[in-house]
Amino acid sequence: MSTALCIAALGGAVLASLPGPLVTLSWTHSVEKTQWREVWRVGEGLLHPVEARVKGTGAGMEPGPDARLRDGWLVWVPNLPPQERILLAASAFTGDHRLCAGGECRALSGWTGPRADGPVELRACRAGEAPARP
Repeated sequence: MSTALCIAALGGAVLASLPGPLVTLSWTHSVEKTQWREVWRVGEGLLHPVEARVKGTGAGMEPGPDARLRDGWLVWVPNLPPQERILLAASAFTGDHRLCAGGECRALSGWTGPRADGPVELRACRAGEAPARP
């Protein structure tokens, strides 16, 4: 099984693939304007939650019940099963998502090219979808 992360248009082509197995996804909450980060491990064809952290709380930003304050972040391990995919919505009200993989961090559009008009999905790459740096 691949440990690379694929970024794909919904139901469509792979836009980019990133080396794994650990990927950090971050963004700024559209209402609260607060930073949110998640670390995922790619393995066994799924995305496994490793850690979530948020700089504050507010609308739709409730940390997990075991969250602890560390260096200004509320940090916890999400109580989620492994996921087949994560959907990222494109919104005119938010900045670009940011992804870090293989020691390199870029805005989502820095991995895929110009910002997509619609949502994209993050998923484990399938056979033949080798990691490549755009």
